Amino acid sequence: MAELFEDLAEQVSGKVKALGRARLREPVRDEVTLRAYDLDSLIDADHPARVIWAYASKVDMTAFEAGVRAREGTRGMPQTSPHLLLALWLYATTDGIGSARALARACESTSAYRWLCGEVGVNHRILSEFRNDQGGRIEQLLCDHVASLSTAGLIDLDEVAQDGVRIRASAGASSFRRRKTLKVELAKAKILLRRLKRQSDDDDQGSSSGRKQRAARERAERVKQALANLAEVEKLRAKREKTNANQTKTQKQPRASTTDPEARVMKMADGGFRPAYNVQFASLPANGIILDVACETVGSDRGLAEPMAERLEKTYGQRPKRHLVDGGYQSAEDIAAAEAAGTDFYCPPGKTKSGREPHEPRPGDTPQVAKWRAKMATEQAKDIYKRRSICELVHAKLRNRGADRLYVRGRQKVEIWMRWFALGANILTAHRLATA
Repeated sequence: MAELFEDLAEQVSGKVKALGRARLREPVRDEVTLRAYDLDSLIDADHPARVIWAYASKVDMTAFEAGVRAREGTRGMPQTSPHLLLALWLYATTDGIGSARALARACESTSAYRWLCGEVGVNHRILSEFRNDQGGRIEQLLCDHVASLSTAGLIDLDEVAQDGVRIRASAGASSFRRRKTLKVELAKAKILLRRLKRQSDDDDQGSSSGRKQRAARERAERVKQALANLAEVEKLRAKREKTNANQTKTQKQPRASTTDPEARVMKMADGGFRPAYNVQFASLPANGIILDVACETVGSDRGLAEPMAERLEKTYGQRPKRHLVDGGYQSAEDIAAAEAAGTDFYCPPGKTKSGREPHEPRPGDTPQVAKWRAKMATEQAKDIYKRRSICELVHAKLRNRGADRLYVRGRQKVEIWMRWFALGANILTAHRLATA
């Protein structure tokens, strides 16, 4: 028996006496292995990526495919499927990814994006070009999707709630310049552009010189646009000075950004002032489906209700029967336009500093405004207006999904990006409504 256990470590006080180095499991990275995996099992059966793909795969992309030169029986690399690119961006907006480079990295490392790609490689240039070229198509897809839900009886377009959210622009506060400084910056940009052109004529620097010229040209264009937008700001301030001269006297000289000329400094929800856009959402109080999106460059919501109602009529062929808006939207012109069009305008009248009853008629009220004040004093109108609070759900989705961080510049691009978010959010909400 003793010979059988000669190799055992000597027992000392109940512990094993170490005879050599510790045996550990160390990582081995130079070993070649072959592994089999099922791509379809990377995500769950009810994963949102599957819902997005079920929608994107059925979208008619005939117009897009007409421009593809790679055809059967001819040479050339096949082009990336537009259905795949559409699904990637729709899912990315619901996942808080707004950069084409970040999306390209996710397609290589994240299970949901790898499942969507299905072993098809994409790069950031293809993704960026597709997103920028689909502005009109996304607007139409959003309209078609809402119309299909209405036809199926899942939603009702009679009652619409509108609210705005100020989203931080992709521009720094230090990029805002006054007119005098903008003129100096424009002169500098033109001088730099002329010098680069002379250098390119004298020296053959190839693509490096072309990139520098393009950057200088874009800089000059942004400064020109900033000067043009500054003129619009000055006109608005001149109009405001006629009605409230004391307030405009205390304001500083108007400025415009050389990074994002269309952005404006606005008062944010936390009370601070930052460069931002005022994004307007028209949604259904019953379920949060987004009907339309508008991007504004003014910080106030006053006077923005009627333009949204006109957009809805143009898009869907009908105005809402009941238009629910926040207190900042009250405008005598919008109230009169809503009554003329047969729309019930629900907006709480603002409180006065003197403590006067807001529902009582005032000397300067028009007949339409006086009628609106009396209506909002009734319990029925107050109960209807309470349903407006559901539109805050859209803002919650915007922030929770990270879509409130802008990676694009310019009013038009911001509006297109918000439509991407609206369509992606609607697809997931419609799936929930259909399976409820």
